[in-house]
Amino acid sequence: MTRTGIGVLSAFVLPAFLLTGCTGEVGLTDPGPTPKASRPAERSVTQARKDLDSLRTAGEFRGSGYQRDRFGTRWKDIDRNGCDQRNDVLSRDLREVRKRGRCVVLSGTLNDPYSGKRIAFSKSDAAEVQIDHVYPLALAWRMGASRWTEDRREQFANDHDNLLAVWGVPNRQKSDSGPGEWKPQKAFQCTYGVKYVAVAKEYELPVSRSDHQALEGFLERC
Repeated sequence: MTRTGIGVLSAFVLPAFLLTGCTGEVGLTDPGPTPKASRPAERSVTQARKDLDSLRTAGEFRGSGYQRDRFGTRWKDIDRNGCDQRNDVLSRDLREVRKRGRCVVLSGTLNDPYSGKRIAFSKSDAAEVQIDHVYPLALAWRMGASRWTEDRREQFANDHDNLLAVWGVPNRQKSDSGPGEWKPQKAFQCTYGVKYVAVAKEYELPVSRSDHQALEGFLERC
């Protein structure tokens, strides 16, 4: 999701959510138990720290031109397993999954990594759980993806390593912000940092100075 339409969306967001702002961590009240975020293996953390040191830092290109369709077909089955990427990620990230056939996820439970909230997913209310790009598409466009081939952008947009099933509320808050502007719950910051750095490294994407500093902080939580 890009910043386009944020003004429209904000009219429907709870005031408590607006108080968090773009630079704060998600603050949510959940009467149920808070699921623990899983931690990556120590070798992954060590590799992420090395890779972060090697990433190029650059300022964002502020020009226009980003459009979602410049990143190809949404949820294209690039791994050719017969299921689209959205259903693949839902099947991977949800628990107690119920499907129609082999691919289509009808329901399940999400322990939202961004907020810690437990979400009941139903295909009839699919917007409650969204598929987020860890390294946002619009940000990638501004950091160099505008110069990629169409095939590479499509690969990036559908790469499982860059996709997470998350609750719609913090995903709208995140929009196309990098780690320097938006942070998930503290319990997930280590894992988020590892994932973000791995994607940036794989696709040779630079990070801004503020994002680099935030990622260092995330990895310190590991």
